[in-house]
Amino acid sequence: MPESTVVTISKIIPTESPIVDLIQQRWSPRSFSTQEISKESLQTILEAAGLAFSANNLQPWHYAYALKGTEGFDILWNALAPGNQPWAKHAAVLLVSFAQVVNDKGAPNTWSQHDLGAANATLALQAFSMGIHSHFMAGFDKSKALAATQLNGEIWQPVAMAALGYLGPEDQLEEPYLSRERTPRVRKSVSEISSEIA
Repeated sequence: MPESTVVTISKIIPTESPIVDLIQQRWSPRSFSTQEISKESLQTILEAAGLAFSANNLQPWHYAYALKGTEGFDILWNALAPGNQPWAKHAAVLLVSFAQVVNDKGAPNTWSQHDLGAANATLALQAFSMGIHSHFMAGFDKSKALAATQLNGEIWQPVAMAALGYLGPEDQLEEPYLSRERTPRVRKSVSEISSEIA
C-alpha cells in the first residue's frame, strides 16, 4: 500500500492584482492530520478573531470549541450534517461561531452576522499563518450546537461551525471528498463581484 501523502496540487489561484500571500494561499481542506493544536495556539487564533472590526465595536461574537478526544468534540461532531461528519472527524478542534443578535440593551443587532463573518475570516487567516487550516461549514444542526453551550438562544445565534487542524494526507479521504480535495480552487473575477457607481 502506498505511503500517505499530503496534498500535492497547488491551491494558489492566479490573481489579476498582487494579493498578500496569506490571503491568496489560504484554502479550506477536508483532510487533517493527527497532530493536536495546543491550547496556546488556539488561544492565539481566538484572540486574533477578537481583533476583527464590528459595528459600534460591539464585538458580537462567541466561539464554543472542543478538542479532539473529548466528550465535547463528540457532541459537536454529532451536530454536523452527515455530509460533513466523515472528514471532520479527523480535525483537531471543532468550533461553533455565534452571533449576538440582541445587544446588551435588548435591541436587535442586525449587523451581528456581518461582524461575525469578519471575525471568522480573521480567525482563519491567523490560523493559516500558523500552519493550521480551517474549514467553515453551514451544514450543521443549530439546535444541537446551541444545546452544547450555556448560551441563551434568544440572544446568541449559531451561524457556522468550523474544523481546525494541520493538513493531513489526502488519501485518507473517501469519495466524493477526495476528488473535492484535489479539485483546483475557483473564484469569480473582480468584474463579477464588483461594479463602479459613476
